[in-house]
Amino acid sequence: MNSLKNNISKIKDSPEGNIIDIYFPNWCVPYLRLSRVDRPIGTWLLLLPCWFGILLSFNEKNSFSISFHEVWLIIACAIGAFLMRGAGCTWNDILDKNYDAKVNRTKKRPIPSGQVTIMAAIIWMFIQSVLAFLILLTFNKFSIFIACLSILLVAIYPLTKRITWWPQIFLGLAFNWGVLVGYAANTEYLSISVLFMYIACIFWTLFYDTIYALQDIKDDTLIGVKSTARLFGYNLKYWLIVFIILFLTLFILSIVISKINFDIYKLFILLIGTSMLFLHLTFQVKNLDISLPENALKTFKSNRNTGFILVLTLIGISL
Repeated sequence: MNSLKNNISKIKDSPEGNIIDIYFPNWCVPYLRLSRVDRPIGTWLLLLPCWFGILLSFNEKNSFSISFHEVWLIIACAIGAFLMRGAGCTWNDILDKNYDAKVNRTKKRPIPSGQVTIMAAIIWMFIQSVLAFLILLTFNKFSIFIACLSILLVAIYPLTKRITWWPQIFLGLAFNWGVLVGYAANTEYLSISVLFMYIACIFWTLFYDTIYALQDIKDDTLIGVKSTARLFGYNLKYWLIVFIILFLTLFILSIVISKINFDIYKLFILLIGTSMLFLHLTFQVKNLDISLPENALKTFKSNRNTGFILVLTLIGISL
């Protein structure tokens, strides 16, 4: 591995021996780092809510018969999430370049370390956004309209950490918009149940991103960046439990008020699924060491499994 890759691989939260280091040529490595291709957890957390919305629409149709259109929605959401996560991270790094340079975990990122210029980053963001929009054009008009409304949320989120102690709420609003898009792409309307699902996922984001923010709490305090991790302090774990309860309560309400024909089997699946979610999330809280950044990152990443449990629960209820 040459000096360029050796330099880039020193980014704190970039795993050694990742796919970028192994398979990609040197010239594109900084751009893929900018899009966090080496850290796929963010793509999963953006994609899974899209699948929640699609699967919830199956519940309301009381049918799990999958058409080619619905298979395409699942695939298209995966491609779109990958591209939009990359574009969003690029935008975030453009706005945060001065802050990132002062934080130990982020100072080696492509922009603050000088590997990518601001103009090159803007062009790269534009390319990713256009490709994502081309995917979106295969959806129905209503879901395209809903998806386009998220642009404002994506644009302002990086700025919120400068003005509010609750930037995680804005991340939740933006990151879980896919619930609405996925649902609308399969139904051409929005319902009360999908709104409950959307709000539930915002509390899930508050849970996992508060944990994520623990990694930078010392540097954030020094440079004045705000977060729920800093706000909650020693009461952080109590707040995490509150977010778990609100997340699961709203998730259950979303299922109950949908048009699904509930029977003993579906009730059993819902109880098993929510119990597994509760145990998995409370296990995260129990084993979280708020003083260890490595522990916070590991706990944060385990929320991909939270999403998988929810997906399997929705599939089981739909069958």
